[in-house]
Amino acid sequence: MKVTLHIIRFLVGLLFIVSGLLKANDPLGLSYKMQEFFEVFQLHFLNDFALPFSLVMNVAEVVAGVALVLYWNPKWVLRFLLVLILFFTFLTGYAVFSGKIKTCGCFGDCLPLTAMQSFTKDLLLLFAILLLIFSHVKGWLKASNYAAINWLIATAILTSLFQWYALQYLPALDCLPYKKGNHIPTLMQPSKDAVPDSVVIEFTYLKNGKEVSFSASQFPSDFDSSYIFIGRKDKIVRQGKGGPVIKDFYLSSVLDTDTTSAILGLNEPIWLLVVKENLEETWWKNEFSSIAASFEKKGRKYFVVSSNWESLQPYVRANHLLKADATLIKTMSRTSAVWYELLEGRIISKKPISSNSSLSF
Repeated sequence: MKVTLHIIRFLVGLLFIVSGLLKANDPLGLSYKMQEFFEVFQLHFLNDFALPFSLVMNVAEVVAGVALVLYWNPKWVLRFLLVLILFFTFLTGYAVFSGKIKTCGCFGDCLPLTAMQSFTKDLLLLFAILLLIFSHVKGWLKASNYAAINWLIATAILTSLFQWYALQYLPALDCLPYKKGNHIPTLMQPSKDAVPDSVVIEFTYLKNGKEVSFSASQFPSDFDSSYIFIGRKDKIVRQGKGGPVIKDFYLSSVLDTDTTSAILGLNEPIWLLVVKENLEETWWKNEFSSIAASFEKKGRKYFVVSSNWESLQPYVRANHLLKADATLIKTMSRTSAVWYELLEGRIISKKPISSNSSLSF
């Protein structure tokens, strides 16, 4: 029995380490997932804190996993992991039973899980952690207190540096749809055996001071003018499968002309600067103007893509400026801005930049 518990302890710790590192590989991605939950729970005031929460949680998850593997202060480590897994189980359970959130981001984009898979994983972890808490087995192999503390400090520092690298450059392991080598038009198509989501329209009304919700087929028998309409939403009752990986790739000119097919169909290289956050004015006047002049001298096609394109008009000519949805921008650019080189819709290269960066093409 002791050996079995020893293996369970190691596996639980390892799972938290892997989960934390995969999320630390893309802390911005986790912060976006947190904001999705904040929106659902009407906690909009927390949106600005999503990234700090993400950074701290990833470090805490990895450090706690290492502590459990080293068997350092197991009583308090297991209690912390119990609180963590109860919180995760609540979120994944809500995602499953509400149908409002498709994925929970438990392992980031590198190991995507459905809401049900995440919920099942959390239930198994909850059972394992409770088993470890109530087992009271003594004499397990463990590191010395001094060595364990050094390992935990090193783990916290290295995980923090790992996240800093992802924020300054790009995720070390690029698992996003727009990674180098991917063919965007192919990923925009559903698989041959694709099954769409099963969705029902849910209406919300105010009745006697209370909100009531029901679908179109479940209108109450006493429905009359005393029901005050509040809103409607689509609720997923059964997850589909095999849908397109890329669903929101749409580019248009400043005059709202759809340029998506033209960009993806070019049989010569084209460069897109996808801007998430406006860079410093000196960068635009020096670095960008130099790159743009070089492109034009060599006859290379380029465009600047942004959801906040109006702020870029002083630096970029209108015929080189494209509009895109903010969600697409956040997915394509995890740093302030990213250069993409495309050829017939395939991503040939992907280079992050920041206000003080300098690139040659």
